[in-house]
Amino acid sequence: MNDVLLSLLLGLVEGLTEFLPVSSTAHLRIVEALLHLDLHDAYWKMYTIVIQLGAILALPVYFWHRILKFLSTFPRGEGGDRNVFTHPLGFTLIAFVITAIPAFLLKKQIGQNLENLWVMAWALLIGGVIMWLVDALCRHSLVEQMEDMTLPQAAWIGFAQIASAVFPGTSRSMSTIAAGEIAGLTRSAALEFSFFLSMPTMVVATGYDLLKTILPHRHADTENLAPLVMTGHNWVVLAIGFVVSFIVALGVVAWFMNWVRARGFGLFAIYRIALATVLFWLLWRGGV
Repeated sequence: MNDVLLSLLLGLVEGLTEFLPVSSTAHLRIVEALLHLDLHDAYWKMYTIVIQLGAILALPVYFWHRILKFLSTFPRGEGGDRNVFTHPLGFTLIAFVITAIPAFLLKKQIGQNLENLWVMAWALLIGGVIMWLVDALCRHSLVEQMEDMTLPQAAWIGFAQIASAVFPGTSRSMSTIAAGEIAGLTRSAALEFSFFLSMPTMVVATGYDLLKTILPHRHADTENLAPLVMTGHNWVVLAIGFVVSFIVALGVVAWFMNWVRARGFGLFAIYRIALATVLFWLLWRGGV
């Protein structure tokens, strides 16, 4: 496939799936397998990280007014009754730390799972069932916005996000949204906190991966994946993927917030189960 068309496709897939509870990692791996692509060389490794950064940028752009509000009221909050640990930004940081430490310690296992489509298929299926059950049963939520959360709720959501890091295909959004609903958050509150938690989590994770690809390593057993030379064509392909991912992700975030308030997550649970079924069939047939 032409590099420009491939960049458009991958940027579209990343932008569409990064913040929906369907797993962008699984979708990119499925596209790679179905089209018999090899995205493991130096350039395409860096490319997939950069387009994810493009998707991440959509969040601060969309939530800029909420971010400014939280920054201006930190740490006391609007009512003056909060502190560093009970402010919405404090909740976000605490949940991030709870996720980040185990994810860093388990990075070798995570790397192995990223190459295993069977793991992704099971994660898609189990996550879909969990999301459907949670959305159907958790109807008496009391927390309507992030400002009303508690520290135990934030810690629980951070703990739940570990599953998405260890088992690709689980989806960061799915794990945090489902955990939020179980903890008593409304759908919209759980989704908003999921988005806020995504910002530090994804920036650190993708930033760490990007540094690994572009910086020389001292250890002989660690491969430096960075391309030594970037041509003009390489830069154009990279820019296309980044811009497409950002624009599509921005539209998806706006649409998803409105959809969830009115309709919930049932459609995405059904999609996950259907996709897992197709992926199991393809794996069994040897099609991927």
